[in-house]
Amino acid sequence: MLFKQSLFQSVLARLDSEEEPAEEEEAAHRIRGLNVSFAATVLGGETPDAHRPDEAYRDNLGDPIMLPELESEPARQKPEPPIMPEHLARTSREEVAAELAITSDLTREALQEKRRSFAKANHPDSVAALFREQATIRMTLANQLIDEAIRRLRR
Repeated sequence: MLFKQSLFQSVLARLDSEEEPAEEEEAAHRIRGLNVSFAATVLGGETPDAHRPDEAYRDNLGDPIMLPELESEPARQKPEPPIMPEHLARTSREEVAAELAITSDLTREALQEKRRSFAKANHPDSVAALFREQATIRMTLANQLIDEAIRRLRR
């Protein structure tokens, strides 16, 4: 009988072939069948009130937990738009050049460090979406000025 059957099928076949014990014997020594949910096997779990899985555990919970009522929130106001940092308003070539303070005695490494520090404070990805255009203009000008200074070093 075990041939051409899975292990699960053979166990089911064996359970079907066993005699059903009397109801009082079953309650004394046997766990309920495979197709009954765990909540239904708990004492009192088969009552019509047990329509929720946690119903069998309600006697252990005690009094229901009463959540405090949330205070009604005041009418939500529209969030204020972000304030543009002052440095983003300076978008002329002269203002960016003054901010970078590029001199002829700076080395290539010093110029690259100026580029990194300027990008850290002004990169378009690090500012609010409303101010990305100004940040892009500032970064473009700074990169142009630093690239010109590096070209002058090669001469």
